[in-house]
Amino acid sequence: MKFLDSAPLDRLNDFLNNLNLGERTIKGCLEAYSCKHAAEDKKLSISLNNEIIDYLGKSSDGDSSSPDEILIARSSRRTLIYLVLTLYHMYPDYDFSAVKAHQFFTEESWDSFKQIFYSYMLEASKEWDETVGECSLLDNLLKALDEVVNLADCEIYGYVPDSEADPLWERGAIWSFNFFFYNRKLKRIVTFRFSCFSNLIADGFLSDEMHYEDDGEIFADMDM
Repeated sequence: MKFLDSAPLDRLNDFLNNLNLGERTIKGCLEAYSCKHAAEDKKLSISLNNEIIDYLGKSSDGDSSSPDEILIARSSRRTLIYLVLTLYHMYPDYDFSAVKAHQFFTEESWDSFKQIFYSYMLEASKEWDETVGECSLLDNLLKALDEVVNLADCEIYGYVPDSEADPLWERGAIWSFNFFFYNRKLKRIVTFRFSCFSNLIADGFLSDEMHYEDDGEIFADMDM
């Protein structure tokens, strides 16, 4: 996998990097990757493939229509491996399991993606309209994605893990979404992560830390 520079995505990243909306902050990031394997990717792909084969072998004695096996069949093994490899490149310090990660991947439609975007990015979209003043944030996002991965040939996958499986889950997070736009023909993936954080909770943590530091200074001058 190779990270791809993209000016259309960079423009959106500049806007979504740390969008302060008063009581809340939106953080968004778009990244493009080529699916062509580097040396380390090949080793990791083999490891992930073996993990899936072992998992399917162990579950073959059970119900052949189990939800896990249905999900593996719907998302081809190669696609799942590409998605997990992308996670590894996004979060190199986190160890992903293909078997565990596939439980959090869901194939999405354009309608479901747009509905989530409209619901959760409404305030960000209003801020875009007021500050940028061009066509809508969603239209700009779709245009940028189309330039990089050709939307007509894209499959969309959502990745919404629980907090324990989310490598970037932070205190103060209200919600978080990850989408992967995968073009098989181009062998290219664009990731889109967007999260919302409470500034009130963050300020509370900051106040607690300052209070703790003040106490430390007081105790530093006392004979214990």
